[in-house]
Amino acid sequence: MITTAKGRLGRIVPAVAIIGTGALLLAGCASGSAASGSATGSAKFDYLGADTNTEISTVLTLMSKDQCSSENTAQPLSVGTTPGTGVDQKLQLLAGQNALPAISTASGTPSLMTQFVEAKKIVNITEALGDESSNLLPAAQSIITKLCGGSDSYVLPTEFNIEGIWYNKKIFADNGITVPETWDALVAASQKLEAAGVQPITADGKDGWPITRLIGNYIFRDQGADALQAVKDGSAKLTDAAYVKAADAVAALGQGGAFGPSVGSIDYNGMENAFLTGGAAMMYNGSWTLANFNDPAQNTIGLDNIAYMPFPAVTGGKGSIDDTPANIGIPVMLGQSSYGTNTQAWIKCIAANYGDLALANGGVVSGFKVTNVPTDLPALTQVVQAKVAATTTATLWFEALFSPKQTTVSQNNAALLATGSLTGEQFMQMVQDAGQ
Repeated sequence: MITTAKGRLGRIVPAVAIIGTGALLLAGCASGSAASGSATGSAKFDYLGADTNTEISTVLTLMSKDQCSSENTAQPLSVGTTPGTGVDQKLQLLAGQNALPAISTASGTPSLMTQFVEAKKIVNITEALGDESSNLLPAAQSIITKLCGGSDSYVLPTEFNIEGIWYNKKIFADNGITVPETWDALVAASQKLEAAGVQPITADGKDGWPITRLIGNYIFRDQGADALQAVKDGSAKLTDAAYVKAADAVAALGQGGAFGPSVGSIDYNGMENAFLTGGAAMMYNGSWTLANFNDPAQNTIGLDNIAYMPFPAVTGGKGSIDDTPANIGIPVMLGQSSYGTNTQAWIKCIAANYGDLALANGGVVSGFKVTNVPTDLPALTQVVQAKVAATTTATLWFEALFSPKQTTVSQNNAALLATGSLTGEQFMQMVQDAGQ
């Protein structure tokens, strides 16, 4: 999964926001390990990243000069890039030559990551870190475990994004609305806002994923955090009544006017713009949107007017409102052929220091523990960091365990569901059939 630096600083769609397209790595994982290529590892600690992202290399460079200077002396950091659109091809070529670098951006293709693990081309991070795996946040480990279906990690979570509903505090106050803690309360709030002439929720209907996120989260709140794993395992189907119920709930919300009159024509930038200019009371999005919130050129409603709320509970549901929807953004993997004791020392140093440096240098919340939270962080970034640190169980998104075809069908038809052109049953049948 690749995210560009511009995704944080400019008004383009961050790729992490589109992880629902099925490109996120680790949707399929397997176990395996292998002996290192040499006792100490490769001569250099080579990092290969996409040319569209400089964040990871920046943090690694900072470490090499300070916290990890001794590791850098033993195995000097060397930074290289490859075109963002050709990352998978480059990694596949290097793996075939048994020449994966010491550390690199992980593949964005589930099947390729599975091949790397099964062929023992990449390092088992859990084994490499040993007891120091505790430097990975429980929430990040929870996501990796759910994605892999195992207990070991083959990536380092250089980002950790929580998702939820961002709301306009002034609009809520002006309309006498308290933060909805249940789905029924969210529906009631949307109806009240609609009656007052205020668009309740802005959503990117063109890409579809903000709408399908609502379906997945409803399922998790209603059926429990492992409900979609059951679909993948074959013990349940999306066409089962309990799953159709979630799609029907989102369809009803849309038909009630919650997403406005033309949700299918709204793209990601349009969604953000509507919220940040006061055109809608709520927006479902991930914490990657903080960069847009912190940009006064985009945010005309003001930082103090934005707040975060977790996806509401479903009355009588098996899931918990404390389970946080999340993803691990841009992870990195380590090449087994370049691995050795020097590389292991680097990994341990990264695990111990990356969280602090990423947060202090760029305000980036990672999947590593943070020991020193900068006092000058924007307020909303502090809120996200605190939420991440306190989260023990994270949930996936609707398409996380789907095939690429299912993901495409799901997101291409999300707007039709939200406008009532498809029933919940029809929508779920189409997605279920795409997996056959």
